[in-house]
Amino acid sequence: MTDSLVPALLMLMASVAVASSMLLLSWLLGKPKKSVVDTTPYECGIVPLDQVEQHRFSVKFYLVAVLFILFDIEAAFLYPWAVTFQGFASAKMFVLVEMMVFLGILIVGFLYIWWRGALNWE
Repeated sequence: MTDSLVPALLMLMASVAVASSMLLLSWLLGKPKKSVVDTTPYECGIVPLDQVEQHRFSVKFYLVAVLFILFDIEAAFLYPWAVTFQGFASAKMFVLVEMMVFLGILIVGFLYIWWRGALNWE
C-alpha cells in the first residue's frame, strides 16, 4: 500500500516545489515599474478619446450579446443532430419528439424575451 503511494507523493512534492519556486522567482525578479504608458487603456493602437467613467454601455447591450451567444450555441446544437438523425434506426420517433421538446422550450424562451422587450433598442 505504501509502495504505491510513494511515486504519487514524490510527484505531488515536486509539483508543489516547482510551482512555489516559479511564484517566488516571479515575485523577486519581476518587480514591474509602472509608467503612464503602462496604465493607460489600450484599444487597437488607438489612443482613447474619452474617459471610461463618463459614458457607460447600456445593460441591454450585454443582454443582447448573451442572448446571441445562447441562441447561437443552441442553433449549433441542431447541426450534429440533423446529421446523425438518419442513424437512429430504432428510436427515430423518440429522438424527433425530444428535439421538438427542445425546440419548443427554445421558442418559448425566445417569445418570452421578445415579450419582455429584451430585443428592443431604444
